[in-house]
Amino acid sequence: MADGPADVWDRRVAGALAFLRRRLSGQYEVDEFGFDPELTDQLFHPLLRTLYRDWFRAEIDGVENLPAGGAGLVVANHSGTVALDALILSTVVRDRHPERRHLRLLGADLVFRMPVVSELARKSGGTVACNPDAERLLDRGELVGVFPEGFKGIGKLYADRYKLQRFGRGGFVSAALRTGTPIVPVAIVGAEETYPMLADVKPLARLLKLPYFPVTPTFPWLGPLGMVPLPSKWLIRFCPPISTAHLAEQADDPLVVFNLADQVRETIQQTLLELLQRRPDPFGP
Repeated sequence: MADGPADVWDRRVAGALAFLRRRLSGQYEVDEFGFDPELTDQLFHPLLRTLYRDWFRAEIDGVENLPAGGAGLVVANHSGTVALDALILSTVVRDRHPERRHLRLLGADLVFRMPVVSELARKSGGTVACNPDAERLLDRGELVGVFPEGFKGIGKLYADRYKLQRFGRGGFVSAALRTGTPIVPVAIVGAEETYPMLADVKPLARLLKLPYFPVTPTFPWLGPLGMVPLPSKWLIRFCPPISTAHLAEQADDPLVVFNLADQVRETIQQTLLELLQRRPDPFGP
């Protein structure tokens, strides 16, 4: 006999009260990076899940290309003025991976210098985008997410949408090579339209010590309401993994690092173009 609505609500209330008891009594675990799996699963991901399923109507394919177990380096394009694509990607991996694995995100230094934001980033599994932290996570067999475009990607103008920016010095490739970790390129279409950046007010950005100060169709004109993302249609594709095990001894060879980084970048760029052809209307069904 199926449970009635009252039974469902009773279980939800009981679960919420148990969660609060554990939080208040300190009966929960965090790892050496500050990652709090319970808080992530119970608070952060449910909010992001509603966003990507119902607001962005995301279509996801290629999840089978993620490693079933062991380390994997997930490399994606970065866009959209606000780094919402990183948060959405971590929730998608948790939801869609057969083993419900967590994606440990690597973020810019600025993220971890901001009060509150830094704490939330740590709690949700993030850490600074540096090779030592990346290699420690990969050595532990984690799925690690990196966005090599950094602020150049999320801070580009709408006129440059879906044009990948430079991938820095390829530090993510070195980390993958040293740990023999496969690289999984990921293409994300949809984030560019959530907060279309029409202009960057550089004097304000310098004054506030920010990488950019965006002007979008809704921000800053609508105040806090201007931070509500537009309901763009998202497509996310996990591409076939690129093996690095046979190149482990060449992790310090700049040419090998550059060529592999360029291969990953080109894979993502071509996949973006394919997905854009599938989605002619950014706000369609």
